[in-house]
Amino acid sequence: ITSPVAFDILPLKLHPFSQSTPTGLDCVGWKRRVSAPVITDGALDKTALTDDVGSEEDLYEDFRSSNHRYGHPGGGGEQLAINELISDGSVVYAEALWDHVTMDDQELGFKAGDVIEVMDATNKEWWWGRILDSEGWFPASFVRLRVNQDEPMEDYPLKVEGGKEDDSRRFGMGQTTKDQMRTNVINEIISTERDYIKHLKDICEGYIKQCRKRADMFTEEQLKTIFGNIEDIYRCQKKFVKALEKKFNKDHPHLSEVGSCFLEYQTEFQIYSEYCNNHPNACMELSRLTKVNKYVYFFEACRLLQKMIDISLDGFLLTPVQKICKYPLQLAELLKYTNPQHRDFKDVEAALNAMKNVARLINERKRRLENIDKIAQWQSSIEDWEGEDVLVRSSELIYSGELAKISHPQAKSQQRMFFLFDHQLVCCKKDLLRRDILYYKSRINMDDMEILDVEDGKDRDFNISVKNAFKLHCRDTEEVHLFCAKKPEQKQRWLKAFENERRQVQLDQETGFSITEVQKKQAMLNASKQHHAGKPKAVTRPYYDFLMRQKHPTLPTTLPQQQVFMLAEPKRKPSNFWQNISRLTPFRK
Repeated sequence: ITSPVAFDILPLKLHPFSQSTPTGLDCVGWKRRVSAPVITDGALDKTALTDDVGSEEDLYEDFRSSNHRYGHPGGGGEQLAINELISDGSVVYAEALWDHVTMDDQELGFKAGDVIEVMDATNKEWWWGRILDSEGWFPASFVRLRVNQDEPMEDYPLKVEGGKEDDSRRFGMGQTTKDQMRTNVINEIISTERDYIKHLKDICEGYIKQCRKRADMFTEEQLKTIFGNIEDIYRCQKKFVKALEKKFNKDHPHLSEVGSCFLEYQTEFQIYSEYCNNHPNACMELSRLTKVNKYVYFFEACRLLQKMIDISLDGFLLTPVQKICKYPLQLAELLKYTNPQHRDFKDVEAALNAMKNVARLINERKRRLENIDKIAQWQSSIEDWEGEDVLVRSSELIYSGELAKISHPQAKSQQRMFFLFDHQLVCCKKDLLRRDILYYKSRINMDDMEILDVEDGKDRDFNISVKNAFKLHCRDTEEVHLFCAKKPEQKQRWLKAFENERRQVQLDQETGFSITEVQKKQAMLNASKQHHAGKPKAVTRPYYDFLMRQKHPTLPTTLPQQQVFMLAEPKRKPSNFWQNISRLTPFRK
């Protein structure tokens, strides 16, 4: 197999290639077009490339005449290599990353962590596999190939009577099985980092550099949308891979101490958050541009001139998203084969937790950014809105519900709808006739307030009897707001919500989370357009639809969709945003 990432076959062992999972960095499709020059691991003579593919303008004509289809999904060297192993009688195992729940008797159901024997990987999207006595189709994107294919189904190390580890099973040079397994994982981490650096270099030099030469085709704003901060990521990863290589023990890889590298760079890895948040915009912009032939030809010319494999640009731009998702998986596997007595054990354990936290932070920031559009749409549905937009200070709906608000001086009680966001509490009034319409009434700055639990009985400040009550007290002005819930449990939910609001504000300050002015304005603009149109905005194409399978008569009719950002966690706690807000009738307006 002649590809920049070699797939080496050892006796009865599957050596890890660039990313050992169909959803990994380099497994978007490896089919090389016949007309393109075959690139071996060695450097290709530049003159040969020029003679073969000609100038950029010549490429345009070639593509026009050949009806080249941009984004051709291709087959894949990975599938070919796996099937060669299977046909040779080798057993290939994959580990489930996510639950696959199915009612179809032709599909294979499994849970995250299950080990599946891959029996056929001919199709790119659906593989045929077996677990115990059950066989069936399963989505390839739900699994990753095991780094250690020769590992038995039960966990190492082997045990003998008395509970001691059996050291009788050793590889060459006196290594125990567990040491060899750790060597495999270390080698995978180092090799995938090197391959990833090449990916980033190709994108920066092969695409961005060429695009900047064509000011007639691309503005700086467009390039920022398409490529995000990938150049910053490239600079960060170059430093990271150098740090890894310094810790890599070439003679005895299992003795390498790489955990400290991840701990050192955990803060810098947070730059992936910006890239992941921008990635949907990049795909939409690419989709728009590639409807014009000259952009299709230009991007393909960039790819060939940089000697890159046959993957469309959107496939290359997915790699940083997948890479940051991959670290927790690799570290978890490394920890699995690291003895507690190993000098690297504590650092690997801490690194795993650190990278999971980085992943959670990226997930949370992405979710928050997705919420701002919903908040903007909510505000546009409120009548008689006054003052600044909610998004000026807030980005998260914490809780909402109906409360009785009691005001001075007559201690008059009014039923109102309240929406608790980070930093502010918004008060609205229901329409008397149409209860699905809300009118803006006021808001309270939560940064100045303290929450006071009020016992049932007569309140001295308002001189009335209250039940299920609490107060908001302003520290600066001594202003007091009294609220009553209908039931004790509702009051407790509100008190808990106020605690969550303060915790959210503190977390945002610690992590530096913020929404740019451009993002706020764009969200409000989109909501305004949708509101004036009087109908829901058309749903845009999913930005990962290039990963969708091709139709195949013998395969399942639909491909399950897993969240790319679920990372190492098979199940993610669902957002409370719509759970809180979808109960409110204004959204049916």
